[in-house]
This record gives sequence, structure tokens and C-alpha cells, in this order.
Amino acid sequence: MMAETMAEPKSEEAAAAAALSELTALLSPSSPAAPAAAEAALALSGSASGRAMLAGHPEALAALAASASRGSAAALGALVNASSEAAALEPLLAALPSLVPLLASSGGACGVLANLCRAPGAGPAVLRALGPGAEALLPALRAERPPEELGALLWNLSRERMGREMLMERSGGNGLRRAARRLLELLRDPERPELRRGAAGALRNCCFQHEHHEWLLSSEVDALPFLLLPLAGPRELSPEETELPKIPEFPQLSATKRGRSHLRSNGSYPVLRELHQQEKNPEVLGACQKLIEVLIGDEPEVGMENLLEVTIPEELERRFREEDEEEEERRRKEREREEEETSR
Repeated sequence: MMAETMAEPKSEEAAAAAALSELTALLSPSSPAAPAAAEAALALSGSASGRAMLAGHPEALAALAASASRGSAAALGALVNASSEAAALEPLLAALPSLVPLLASSGGACGVLANLCRAPGAGPAVLRALGPGAEALLPALRAERPPEELGALLWNLSRERMGREMLMERSGGNGLRRAARRLLELLRDPERPELRRGAAGALRNCCFQHEHHEWLLSSEVDALPFLLLPLAGPRELSPEETELPKIPEFPQLSATKRGRSHLRSNGSYPVLRELHQQEKNPEVLGACQKLIEVLIGDEPEVGMENLLEVTIPEELERRFREEDEEEEERRRKEREREEEETSR
């Protein structure tokens, strides 16, 4: 009896492997059943067990990527779902040459790469697959209407130092030289909150590199108006209201003394003050309060002016990072729930 019980899982695994092999064969470009096979893969990827099955079958993932490159929306949808599985990482990294050309016009392709970047240490591999200087991202960034999922991809890429340096590139040799300015422009997209959120997240991560602050605030990039405008309410402020209180000097861009001085002298405080008076969201209110405290608080003592260089205990830093990841995951689930309710 025990032997029969132990044999059942093996039999099920063998049956699943055989079914996936058949599905892979049907995805061949010469197969008249390829569209139906892609639809079957999409349906399979709608469950956790189905995603796990696809993720554990590299040949199926490669066939789906090739089918997606030929224009199959169903195959691409299956890959978006399967890419959330850790086991899909290596096979999909190998299949990226089929997906990279789709980035400029396909939110699904951006979604696959965004999911892959969430795996620890996967960001550099994705960046290398995008080519020197991540040139493959350039058409998507330059597009008049970039895919909304591009925001999540940029946000996740910017978690790695290599990604932040790529987005903050200033030299003429890199095709993404104007990425920082384009990220700021995407903050003003009136219709797609996911794109705005992703651009804001990427900029936030990039601001952890304090060596870029002065350049971001300079006339070459002029980041401050782009950041303040979405926070400003409809009421015009008088010249008197735009003056900061006569006390010494945003988190990140306010991390350095020069950054705080620039924010104070360019109207940041009155905009934040108005936002604090009008905003109802407790999370936004909390962040706004912290910014105001930094702007109007006393300057740190000598040797601690750069807040990003102040040593933080490893345990505290780990806790902050975990809280940030938990908050992002909570918001992602809320967005998915809202989308499900809207689609009903």
C-alpha cells in the first residue's frame, strides 16, 4: 500500500512533464495549434501550481518567449505570470534576447523583466541582458507613451547600485544619458499612476547616491520643480508665504547641507506646508512631516552634515529595508485587489 502511495506523486509528475513537453512542441512556429497552446499556457499560469509547473520546465519558457517575440499576447501573459516564480529566473534570463526587442511597446515584456529583477542579485544580470548602458531601454523611455509597466521595471532595476548608476549616467557615451530627466517627466503623466509610481520609486532609490544630488538639483536637470509640482495644491502662494522661517535648514535630496540649502531657497517649505494642511492620507502626512522637520530643524553637528553617511546600526538598517519591502508588497496587493474589483 505504501509503495502505491509513493508512486502516485511520481506518476503525476511524469504526467505533468509529458503534458508540458507536448505543449512546448505545439508552441512551435510551424504548428497550426500554436495559438491554442499559448492560450492553454496562459490558463495554466493562472494558478500557483500551474506557474510552478511552467517555471520548472525551461523548454516551455523558452518556447513561450519565442512565441511572444512573434506577437503572441497569450504567451507573453503566461510569461508575466510564470516570472513571479523563483525557479523561472535562470531560464527566463536565457530567454531575454527574445523579449528585449518588445520593451518599447509591450507592457508585458516590461512586466517580465520587472518580476525577474525582484529576485535577489538578479538586477545586474537583467541589466547585462539589456546591453551596454542598458541601451535596450532607450526606445521605451523615449516613447511618447511608454508602457505603464516600465515604471515597475525602472524601480526594481534601481534597487541595485548598477541600475542607479545607469539611470544617473551623465556622460555623452551612454544612450541613457537623459534618463534622469525623462524619469522626472514621467512624474507628470496624468493618466497612469503605475508609471508615475515606478518613476518616483526609481528616483527615490537613485537619491540614495548622494554624489548625484548636486547634479539633480542643478540647472542641467532642475529636478526640484518636477518634484514639487505634483505636491502643490491649487492655491497660489504670496511672496511672503514662499519665504522659509528664519531657522536653519527632503529625506534623500535634503541629506546634504548643500541640498538642504537649495530646497530652502527654492520654495520647498511652503509647498510642503500646504500639502500637510490639505492631505488626508496618513502615510503621505507622515512623510511630509519628516520632510518639514528636516527643512526647518537645526543643522546637524560638524562631521554629520551628510545624513546618508551617518552610520546606522546594521540591525536598524535591515529593519528599515524589510519595512520598505513589506509596504511595497502591501500596496501591490491592494492594487491587484482594486483591479479585480474593477474588472468584475
